[in-house]
This record gives sequence, C-alpha cells and structure tokens, in this order.
Amino acid sequence: MNNIILIGMPACGKSTVGVVLAKTMGKAFLDTDLLIQDREGDLLQNLIDRFGHNRFLEMEEAAIKSVDAYNTVIATGGSVVYSKAGMEHLKNLGTVVYIKLSYDTIESRLHNISTRGIAMEKGKTLKGLYDERIPLYEHYADITIDAENLSVEQVIEKIIERIR
Repeated sequence: MNNIILIGMPACGKSTVGVVLAKTMGKAFLDTDLLIQDREGDLLQNLIDRFGHNRFLEMEEAAIKSVDAYNTVIATGGSVVYSKAGMEHLKNLGTVVYIKLSYDTIESRLHNISTRGIAMEKGKTLKGLYDERIPLYEHYADITIDAENLSVEQVIEKIIERIR
C-alpha cells in the first residue's frame, strides 16, 4: 500500500500536485483521465458528448478497476467517487488523499467547464456538482488536505507530512 491516490474537484490540482509529488517521492505517476483517453481512444469531453454521462462513468470505473500500480502517485478524475467499486479498488491500492478547495476557488480556476471533460449531468451547475461530490470525497478520503491559499509545493509538503 505505498501508492498515493489523489481525489478532489476538477481544478483542485490533482494532476499538477501528482506529477511533482511523484518526482519528490521517487514514485511513478498515473493520471486516470489519461488512462481513460488511452483505453477509449478519444478525449474525455468527446467520450462524454458521444456516449453520455452514465456510460462515461462506466468507462471510468472499468479503467480504475484495471489499475494495478506499485509505488505510484495516482491522480484521478473528479468523478471517480461516483463508483463505489472503483473507490474500493483504489483504497486497496494505497492512501486516498482528498485535495480540498472552496467552491469559490474551484469556480475561479475552472474556465473551460464545457470542454474540459467534466462528468456532469445535463442541466447540473458547477455548484450543484460541488455540493454533490464533497460528501463523497470526505467519505473516501484517508487524509484531507485543505489546499486553500497554498502553493503546489505547500500542498505536497502537507501530503508528505501526513503520509509519513
């Protein structure tokens, strides 16, 4: 169980923090959004547009359940917490770290919500998505890092401090 799994809202910094954390700790890095794109042969947004929200979540779950990693930092898509089976698999692989940010910070960072590949049902607002997902992130997290007003380096320091 020496993997570190990062969860949180889109734009909370999972991929950015994940790459630097992996370098800092001498671990491999895996971005599950890129894994989905590789497995399915298309961009996340195109998959969501073509197949719909529910089918995309099934693709994401299949990709997550296929992960067999060792000594790896795994950055997940923000919607990973909708899959109980996927999250149980990830929790068996390592420590789940929730990178927590306020709604206002997420909103200020997300400028490309309709093209970024965010799994959200038609008609749902970013605020609705935030309110729906936060309890799920909190439920699955082994460690929560409040990243509000912290630099990438400070978030990484907090993660390493809490993991060790």
